[in-house]
Amino acid sequence: MLRGGLAGYCCLAKNANIAKVMRDLGFLTEVGEDDPNAQFRSRAYYRAADTIASLPEDVADIYSKNGIKGILEIPSVGKNIAAKIEEYIKTGKVRALEDMKAKLPVNIDELYGIEGVGPKTIKMLYDKLRVKNLADLERVAKEGKLRAVPGFTEKKEHDMLKRIEFFKRGKSRRIIGEIYPLIKQIEKSLSQLPGVKNAIAAGSVRRMKETIGDIDYLVAAGDPEPVMEFFTKMPEVQEVVGKGPAKAFVRLASGIDADLLVVPEESWGSALQYFTGSKEHSVEMRKMAISKGLRLNEWGVFRGERKVAGTTEKEVYRALGLQWIPPEMRENSGEIELARQDLHGRTGSQSLSNTGP
Repeated sequence: MLRGGLAGYCCLAKNANIAKVMRDLGFLTEVGEDDPNAQFRSRAYYRAADTIASLPEDVADIYSKNGIKGILEIPSVGKNIAAKIEEYIKTGKVRALEDMKAKLPVNIDELYGIEGVGPKTIKMLYDKLRVKNLADLERVAKEGKLRAVPGFTEKKEHDMLKRIEFFKRGKSRRIIGEIYPLIKQIEKSLSQLPGVKNAIAAGSVRRMKETIGDIDYLVAAGDPEPVMEFFTKMPEVQEVVGKGPAKAFVRLASGIDADLLVVPEESWGSALQYFTGSKEHSVEMRKMAISKGLRLNEWGVFRGERKVAGTTEKEVYRALGLQWIPPEMRENSGEIELARQDLHGRTGSQSLSNTGP
């Protein structure tokens, strides 16, 4: 079972890399060529990227089984694109993409992430001001040089600085839909490890926020060591930032950080509540615990040294006089008062669900 889960995880990582290559080819084809057909070719790359990113099977496995014919059977993949996919599978790079990057050496991911900056603008900024990355763009805007570029004014220059600042504040966050399949595949692989009782992605993922800053994995298991070993050696891990007996921090190749905490099964509910958040919700929960003479942390609900709850989330909330609160509502925006009313008999369309882990 473990081998199957790990294979599926590798599939997502490889397909994501190939999809990024296709998107980069599409982008650089669009900005780097004056050929009237360039736009059509770039769209073909984008379509192929979207298709490959959502494939349930590893493209490399398709190629190993059926060769180039198998690649050509993938929707939106023609001969030209199939040849480049084959080249990438064999060599880990695409010569045409390397040549294009040499002609236009810009950081696509950074510059294309700025609102209002499209392919043609990036090309013009490079040609006129040799802007290669976000730092270059911010520098020329602050120096007042951006307004000299056709299409820019002093006001647009100021607006650009605001957009850069907004991007810098949010660039560490990712749209959840972009990496949700990868998140769930890791979660599945963790859950299939021998000795694991529960495994889930908590935090912003569990609260189903539109964007996430990192991925918080929580596992219930009697022996943390094999779980830690698996997590820190997953194929997608680029760097192990820290590792202890029951907690690990890694940076994935996709650029997002992920951490793992392994807890005993009897602390599953309290740890899940604690690491689901939000921070504001958790602070109010701890205040409520103190007001009742209790202590709440990731290991349980305690009265003095005696543990009174912690195995399930429902048990934790009930110990504080609350109905279980769905994760997506935990933002300290009135849900705690509603949960208190629910436990004392409130019914109707506004009441909280009575189900939960």
